[in-house]
Amino acid sequence: QVQLVESGGGLVQAGGSLRLSCAASGSIFSITTMGWYRQAPGKQRELVATITRGGTINYADSVKGRFFISRDNAKNTVYLQMNSLKPDDTAVYYCNAATHFLGQPPYWGQGTQVTVSS
Repeated sequence: QVQLVESGGGLVQAGGSLRLSCAASGSIFSITTMGWYRQAPGKQRELVATITRGGTINYADSVKGRFFISRDNAKNTVYLQMNSLKPDDTAVYYCNAATHFLGQPPYWGQGTQVTVSS
């Protein structure tokens, strides 16, 4: 089992910045890729960014150049630095962790609300 706890969401004006954190606990040795997803009201959950244990990163086109994902394997924590925020970035942001166990679905955090006002 892996537990994920997000923090750092909040209300910010357009153009501002926020930093999200996600701390993992439990069977952390099994975690491979970690990432952030988001879900806006009335929309499907979508990928924001992912990072492998080795540091390979993938971003959604909508956040490239504005959001930056990083990972501290020693602290079992993944971060999402969000700059130049737009009202369209308003969503619940979820942390995600995949493991190396075949057939094991990824784990999800409880989500943290990010609201960007215009």
